[in-house]
Amino acid sequence: MKVQVNEIRISYKGGLKSDLWQKIGNSQDAAELIFGDWDKDTIGIYETFKVVLLNNSNKVKGIFQLSQGGITGTLVDLRILFAVVLKSLSVAIILSHNHPSGKLRPSENDKRITSKIRDASNLFDIKLLDHLILTPDGDYFSFADNGMI
Repeated sequence: MKVQVNEIRISYKGGLKSDLWQKIGNSQDAAELIFGDWDKDTIGIYETFKVVLLNNSNKVKGIFQLSQGGITGTLVDLRILFAVVLKSLSVAIILSHNHPSGKLRPSENDKRITSKIRDASNLFDIKLLDHLILTPDGDYFSFADNGMI
């Protein structure tokens, strides 16, 4: 008797030619890109966590929304995060989430998840370039600029 199992395929579909991908040179470039992608109607209501996927030239392959939560937090599942990062064959990532309160200071949970993701990234030889916290008015806090990556 032949064993039957589901077929699993791994693929990546990009519609934008790579010569048009935006290059990230610093935290301001990343913050502008991410803020431009954010739904301005909800950025002040609930937390959302996104990851920017980059190639070896720090060009943006895409932005993936990992989770959407409540007023004071959102769940980050590392298994889903790295499934997306690995499936897209990204070699670098930038994490981002918003603080609806407008506060730029990272919480202890923010620091803990960043550290956890950094450690996991190192295992896969993926560069964690930054973690940005965005506010509804467009301000941001960069973990990298503040020596926290």
